Amino acid sequence: MSILCGCCPLLECVYCLGCARWGYKRCLYTAGHDSKDWGLATTDEFEPVPRFCRYILAVYEDDIRNPLWEPPEGYGINPDWLLLKKTYEDTQGRAPAYILYLDHVHHDIVVAIRGLNLAKESDYAMLMDNKLGERRFDGGYVHNGLLKSAGYVLDEECKVLKELVKKNPSYTLTFAGHSLGSGVATMLALLVVRHPDRLGYIDRKRVRCFAIAPARCMSLNLAVRYADVINSVILQDDFLPRTATPLEDIFKSLFCLPCLLCIRCMKDTCVPEQKMLKDPRRLYAPGRMYHIVERKPCRLGRYPPVVKTAVPVDGRFEHIVLSCNATSDHAIIWIEREAQRALNLMLEKENKMEIPEKQRMERQESLAREHNLEYRAALRRAVTLDVPHAESISSEYGTFDKAQEDETEEEETEEEEEEETESIAPMVGESSTSSLRALYRKRRKRGVSWDELIESLSERDESGNLTFEKSDLHQ
Repeated sequence: MSILCGCCPLLECVYCLGCARWGYKRCLYTAGHDSKDWGLATTDEFEPVPRFCRYILAVYEDDIRNPLWEPPEGYGINPDWLLLKKTYEDTQGRAPAYILYLDHVHHDIVVAIRGLNLAKESDYAMLMDNKLGERRFDGGYVHNGLLKSAGYVLDEECKVLKELVKKNPSYTLTFAGHSLGSGVATMLALLVVRHPDRLGYIDRKRVRCFAIAPARCMSLNLAVRYADVINSVILQDDFLPRTATPLEDIFKSLFCLPCLLCIRCMKDTCVPEQKMLKDPRRLYAPGRMYHIVERKPCRLGRYPPVVKTAVPVDGRFEHIVLSCNATSDHAIIWIEREAQRALNLMLEKENKMEIPEKQRMERQESLAREHNLEYRAALRRAVTLDVPHAESISSEYGTFDKAQEDETEEEETEEEEEEETESIAPMVGESSTSSLRALYRKRRKRGVSWDELIESLSERDESGNLTFEKSDLHQ
């Protein structure tokens, strides 16, 4: 009893210190820390974001020809090009409401999915249909309920999408969603890229996804691997991409939020981030990140929004920001408004600069190269941090230029062979160096190792040392 009495006050002190440290860090932590080292997004890559936000908003309308909540810019939808709209009654709760829109202006086939409906139990059931490490997918882990919902949508619309993709070979296929819908859209993109035969072997480069205010729905290796397809858009302090606690635990703990905060506090205090990165079952926000920053710490009001982008590995929105805007920044209306403001500022800056068309095209090409380099850097960073299955994040589906990688590796191998040959030249004599190079080329073609080559060219003396005395070298 004396031991227990002595331990309890000690544990209380440790817990109080941990909570104080956690609260101190959270109060000083602002959303700007997440993307302070990221680069600025360009107009071309960010241009579709406000448009897809409006497409998602259109899903909430009962009659698109007579809209009730149309934004000032309008939805930008031609009712004649709206191919179908599925409601909760149509999906029987297996998926959120969505539309299929054929955008002839931007040459795009769009599937837009609405966010969480607080009045639908099926949406909560979908979120809670998951356990840590329950569903494996393509070498990683994904949210089980969201994947099942995406599978239902793909099964329902597979024939229509396949026909549209075939009839419009120059069109892209885009999945866009908000909140809960962003998770379903992300899983749809994974399924289509992983099984392109479902849509007539569609090229990976034609598939893309825009996850607005995304849920954490895939493991880190998948989040990096599919960064060329999936784009996540986050407004300032949005809580959902930062909520590392599994979604199902959040909704189960609605009546015990102090317990949830207590657990979150202890995890943030006692579990280092490096250890969390090594958990292969831990879920993250997917793909390339676009962070819209419009407020500054310790300052009132909103500033001109700035959009930053990167493919982060560590520091991937891991900390909740204590902000009164954490929930309002999750609203699709605010995201659309601020994204449009940011895009207008980008366009205004470009118009002032009067960039010629040729330089604009060159900039687009250089942007593609920069993104490719970012993917490579993210892969190397993942391997450095010992992220599980990071070594399997390859260019199997075309994420990276495999031919270029192979060519680079071959050049590096040849340079290493040349250096090793030169280092051995004094041992065998300059007259034998050319013969050694020829044998080395044969070795590379046959796949023989360097040690085996040396062994074949040498003899061992009485002391066991290698001596280059074989006549093969002088033939």
